[in-house]
Amino acid sequence: MNDYATVVLAHGGGGKLTHQLIEQVFKKHFSNPDLDLMHDGAMVEIGNGRIAISTDSYVVSPIIFPGGNIGELAVNGTVNDIAMCGAQPKYLSASFIIEEGLNIGELETIVQSMALAAKKSGVSIVTGDTKVVPRGKADKLFITTAGVGTIPPGRNIHPSCIHAGDFIILSGTIADHGMAIMSVREGLEFESEISSDTIALNGMVEAMYHVSSNIHFLRDPTRGGVASTLNEIASSAKKGIRLTERSIPVNDTVRSACEILGFDPLYVANEGKLIAIVSSADVDIILSAMRKHPAGKHAAVIGTVTDDHPSIVILQTIIGGERVVDMITGEQLPRIC
Repeated sequence: MNDYATVVLAHGGGGKLTHQLIEQVFKKHFSNPDLDLMHDGAMVEIGNGRIAISTDSYVVSPIIFPGGNIGELAVNGTVNDIAMCGAQPKYLSASFIIEEGLNIGELETIVQSMALAAKKSGVSIVTGDTKVVPRGKADKLFITTAGVGTIPPGRNIHPSCIHAGDFIILSGTIADHGMAIMSVREGLEFESEISSDTIALNGMVEAMYHVSSNIHFLRDPTRGGVASTLNEIASSAKKGIRLTERSIPVNDTVRSACEILGFDPLYVANEGKLIAIVSSADVDIILSAMRKHPAGKHAAVIGTVTDDHPSIVILQTIIGGERVVDMITGEQLPRIC
């Protein structure tokens, strides 16, 4: 951020500039052991147990898109952040910043979808806040949600749990959400509609834990996509990651949209996928459990953890070469979540 006197849109893209902003402004003043893990949520001790807590803001444009809307996205996104801590989500808060002029019917549609998403994921929205701002001071609707969940004994999601030889599982096709948003913005039409993958993942996480406790790390690759998320993991664990491009699932229509718009699917946001780093001994039973769940039917092993090239992600390409997959620098898709 040293080259920037003001915030630019790319600071919100989930890549290098986002991390610089966090390190040089927020972490500089807020630093503590729980925050410094920089996970999807904080895992803290309360009484004799542990809970996970997370918060996120949603500014997606348009607020209603193929496969979902900003309200459903807000609930599912926070539920997923709690689940990525190995926790069982219980309660959410919801805060609304509404621009004057928003259609009441549109707002109610979004609130109804939030209620349905909460019911499906087994959480309750127990508190909230509403503010209205003048026309031109927001873009229809912004939503902030926070979540709390309990962490069952024996579950430990931490970078120190990641070991060389672990396998990396991706729960399904990538770039669906980002391309659903961009297809609407650009007015693109394809033979098959591209829909957002927004969905709560806590049910699938529980199915994974039901068959194995050898789950070393969980993350959902939202802003910045799979590439940025894996770079964050490699850096925090001080391990190398090797990916196999052929194994990474991408929907054909999504791939075509990425080619038309000049995007690499690895860097496009997802809202209903997770990355799991698991023991080699249990990878098969965990993968099988994921594929039996609706959210993981296209789950695949996409790589391994190595002691070679610490903090670097290497991709073995389809043509047999290798390239470094770095964290994105700028803003590829603004206002995506």
